Amino acid sequence: MRFLLDDEQREFARSLDALLTAADMSAVVRGWAAGDHAPGLALWRRLAGAGVFALAVPEAYGGVGRLPVETAVAYGELGRHGAPGPVVESVAAGVLLGAVGGPAAKEWLPRIASGTAVVSLVLEGYGPYALDADVADAVFTVTGDELRLSSGAGDGLRLAAGPGAWTVSADPARRLFRPEAGGAVVDAGPRVREAARAAGTWATFATAAQALGCGEALLRATVAYVKQRTQFGVPVGSFQAVKHRLADTLLGLEFARPLLYGAAVELADGAPGAGAAVAAAKVAAGEAGYAAARTALQLHGAVGYTEELDLAWWLRRARPLRDAWGTPSACRARVLAG
Repeated sequence: MRFLLDDEQREFARSLDALLTAADMSAVVRGWAAGDHAPGLALWRRLAGAGVFALAVPEAYGGVGRLPVETAVAYGELGRHGAPGPVVESVAAGVLLGAVGGPAAKEWLPRIASGTAVVSLVLEGYGPYALDADVADAVFTVTGDELRLSSGAGDGLRLAAGPGAWTVSADPARRLFRPEAGGAVVDAGPRVREAARAAGTWATFATAAQALGCGEALLRATVAYVKQRTQFGVPVGSFQAVKHRLADTLLGLEFARPLLYGAAVELADGAPGAGAAVAAAKVAAGEAGYAAARTALQLHGAVGYTEELDLAWWLRRARPLRDAWGTPSACRARVLAG
């Protein structure tokens, strides 16, 4: 398959790149990790204005319908720039609520699409923790065939307390919390289970795009660094071993890209094998992004560990993105299952 983005999709990527470049992402990410959400939420609203969170919301609720190719474009840019927050969970919640419908969809989908609400999501089979639940207006949880909503009555989101209520992520800007047990049941039945399956597939897909973008950012930073750093009077990038390592990293990313866009096409067509295609893309993109992080760390040397260097934040993100919304082993099993 020969796949090329059209002019409108390329312009969408350029506009998001410009928006995120102008946002001082270093300050946004560092602030988010430290608990200062204001810059991140301001960016969230600008991303919503660009249509990012409307990409999987039905038109009847203020969205643009399910557009997987544009989602791959958008989430690749979010990964490349390291945007924090439950961005993947928002697109997956759009798929979930759009498929379930009812009062919950009517209340929350327009707010998700417009960026006036930040939501997180927990689906059975993907772990018990909700990303950035402490800043979310709502957390949707699906267990079996029940869809529950955990939200505060004017006092913010209620989170579980005690051991296991939260866990440390390798990425300080990815805070994982366990929502309060229970929560109001907003829908139940077979359609909830089916909607959750579709939402999980979209979450896996969007995370794959993020992982690919993260890997691209790491490779770009590493190439720039080895051109500047000198040893024996020449740039270290001129050494054959360094060139080979960078080439291997590039090949991994470039092999993952067609899998990602191939999965987008299958999602758009509603193909029966779309889930397996998404899982294959997630494995390839996640492993390629993590390999890019290892290359970046090795070729930057000890400076890659320093908190002062922004590279450290991308290094810490690559591993969680590899495992989030489908570990490599789980995705490989999904591919084998067909």
